[in-house]
Amino acid sequence: MAVFVLDRQGRPLMPCTEKRARLLLERARARVHRVVPFVIRLTDRRAEDSFFQPRRLKLDPGSKTTGIALVREKVDGIAVLSLMDLVHRGRQIREALTQRRALRRRRRGANLRYRAPRFNNRTRAAGGLAPSLQHRVNSTMSWVRRVMRWAPVSALSMELVRFDMQAMQNPEISGLEYQQGELFGYEVREYLLEKWGRKCAYCDAEGVPLQIEHILARARGGSNRVSNLTLGCAPCNIGKGRRDVREFVKDEARLRRILSKAKAPLRDAAAVNSTRWALPNALKETERALETGSGGRTKWNRARLGIPKAHALDAVCVGEVKAVSGWQRPTLEVRCTGRGSYQRTRLTAQGFARGYLTRKKRVHGFQTGDRVRAIVPKGKKAGTHVGRVAVRASGSFNIQTPTGVVQGIAHRHCTTVQRADGYGYLTVPLTKERESGNGTKAWLAAQAALSHPGMNAEVSRAKR
Repeated sequence: MAVFVLDRQGRPLMPCTEKRARLLLERARARVHRVVPFVIRLTDRRAEDSFFQPRRLKLDPGSKTTGIALVREKVDGIAVLSLMDLVHRGRQIREALTQRRALRRRRRGANLRYRAPRFNNRTRAAGGLAPSLQHRVNSTMSWVRRVMRWAPVSALSMELVRFDMQAMQNPEISGLEYQQGELFGYEVREYLLEKWGRKCAYCDAEGVPLQIEHILARARGGSNRVSNLTLGCAPCNIGKGRRDVREFVKDEARLRRILSKAKAPLRDAAAVNSTRWALPNALKETERALETGSGGRTKWNRARLGIPKAHALDAVCVGEVKAVSGWQRPTLEVRCTGRGSYQRTRLTAQGFARGYLTRKKRVHGFQTGDRVRAIVPKGKKAGTHVGRVAVRASGSFNIQTPTGVVQGIAHRHCTTVQRADGYGYLTVPLTKERESGNGTKAWLAAQAALSHPGMNAEVSRAKR
């Protein structure tokens, strides 16, 4: 992974290799500006004295993960400088809003202190997106601006796709049937009665009251789409409850028949369609040249160049690509974690309090999400542990390392490497198929530089 470089006034320069960054730090020509992603700041150079090559930032938007790739444009193709996967948290936002709505409704309906509804004050602008969808646009734009602060980006590229929802559910639909839609001339219940033969899908009971039932329960993320609905008698509906259909139906033939009629959920495709134009409109505000490409062209480029399927590598293949070099490198996974919650009470599934959080975020100078280095001299957990910390009021912390969670680390053994910024970072190493490239040695060199004894002094000087 390339190292971002800033001049002595904080302006972006051309990224450099890990080896060159380590040499600059050892010779005191640079200081550590940021640890993850690794950014250094030169002390003896200005942007006016540097030479710049064409750089392009490529995006592959997705409902759960957005691939980001920084490439250098050449005459015969592009060279990959950095790969990142931005993992969104739209589902957590949607679930939090649902829980908050339920808590407010309960408080207004129960015999508690009256709180007048304020929904009339929460108007949404015309053409606005839902919070879970707006988060995808905002988090992507936030990282586009970050990369532009660390590297001199001259152009942007993104994949602009549109999913045909009706064709995805029924590939054979065409003509007038396509225009009329799936439920033309039917009510939902009548549609289900005809689709499932007016009998229970689980026990074939006929002549009994049938209830509309979710194949994938709402508690497990199921939707109200007709592709996720079936008919069941009262005993089967109660017996299945929130269980998975594979746990409830023991007959393999019946299970295959039910699943063959059930369609794949299209929630992710709907999210991409909703934000299809919001992201390019936001990218235009950066005043950089914007190139858009179709999903078909991305797939064609990836197959032609022999590049494996991955979010960040899909971003590399967006738009017009002649040849690609340097893509065999690790990917930095950036996971949106948020900056905490105002809610200080933890609730059970029934809405009752089960625990309380501390009023202060910081404990002994540390906050959940900080990247720390813990040096434990003795005991079962003796050694050096580097990762994301989760604080406790008792001063005994948990550290999330690439190999797992280390519990019960005393705060006195911890040293802050980087403050929490609302994201979690993890370097995904190369797979065996991608291990043959030059990126492996560079990645190992970067890890060695981060673990160098002199790195702690550089980080502390940068913080001062």
